Amino acid sequence: MEYFRNIKESFKLKHYTNYIAVAAALVLFIVLGSLGALGRSDLVLLHRIAYSIVLAVSLNLVVGFLGELSLGHAGFMCVGAYIGCYFAIGISDKVGSPLLVMILSMIVGGLVAAVFGLIIGLPALRLKGDYLAIVTLAFGEIVRNVFKNLKLFGGAMGMQTYKISYDQKTLYIVSFLVVLAVLFLVQNLIRSKHGRAITAIRDNEIAARAMGIGVTYYKLFVFVVAAFFAGVAGVMYGHQVSLITQDTFSYNYSIEILVMVVLGGMGSISGSIVAATLITYINFVLQNQLSGDLAALKLLIYAVILVLVVVFSNAPALKPLRERFNFKALLRKITKAHKKPGNISDDEAEWNRVESKIKMDELLSVDFQNSKAYTPDKKSKKEGK
Repeated sequence: MEYFRNIKESFKLKHYTNYIAVAAALVLFIVLGSLGALGRSDLVLLHRIAYSIVLAVSLNLVVGFLGELSLGHAGFMCVGAYIGCYFAIGISDKVGSPLLVMILSMIVGGLVAAVFGLIIGLPALRLKGDYLAIVTLAFGEIVRNVFKNLKLFGGAMGMQTYKISYDQKTLYIVSFLVVLAVLFLVQNLIRSKHGRAITAIRDNEIAARAMGIGVTYYKLFVFVVAAFFAGVAGVMYGHQVSLITQDTFSYNYSIEILVMVVLGGMGSISGSIVAATLITYINFVLQNQLSGDLAALKLLIYAVILVLVVVFSNAPALKPLRERFNFKALLRKITKAHKKPGNISDDEAEWNRVESKIKMDELLSVDFQNSKAYTPDKKSKKEGK
């Protein structure tokens, strides 16, 4: 009984909300797909959302949790897409299962991208801020131009992958299972002692180094892990399309991934999931609805939407609206009626979480008035008062 009581006390629902949300969405889509309610374009959109989530969550490791700015994430995706899919084409005739081919190619593509992340990270992570961003941006441009001029990968015409194109009706299921695996690895990494060391480096690198944390080791570790997941996302992308071209992995795509991280919140896995879903959906809808002469309006409308989202997320005047209309506030209203006053867990009993009629910010200062100190008279002393 003591064992189960410890499990119950250590269980926190907030640690599993991302898994529950993604798994519930996957079950819903499977039901809709079995009923024939999902069209081909919907299946394509779901797969794009899946690998966009992988890209956003992996970049959030570098930008949000480590605190370093990287603009070469599309370059690692490019490496994984070309190498992983080239490997998949080579073993597709020998391995009969398309699922096994996809899994093996994701591992190979991710490992090769991780090696590139190690090679680039060794010199680049000595830099900071804009300098690191410029180096990683240059890496992404160099990588895609190298693949563009290699005849082994199709050259400028691109590499044909129709031979390994996965069944679109089940591809999104595999993709969302990969998302769940990535979330499991990333969230457990963040909550481990390694994750605490990474966030310590972000908060104060000098203090972290003084406490004996291997700053260089952890920076390289995060960079390599993020590059691995970007390579996996590249293989996921390659199994959907019939032709991989280097134009897909331009610096604009790296910036788009960075936008997902920034809009979702630096260091927020849930925010990255939501932002990646919304931005991918907006891009998909605009791409399908605007064609011909109206295609030029796609980037304009996309930019206006992003500006409005940024203003809503950061404008001080809109803070009351943000506090009133957000997911956490809605969740608190739903759970408030079911929560008993005595059942307050340790993490919910912090001073800034306890409900009060007076806001804690108003108790930052207290005015004292000087008055004559009380001294008991002789009669009180005799009576023992």
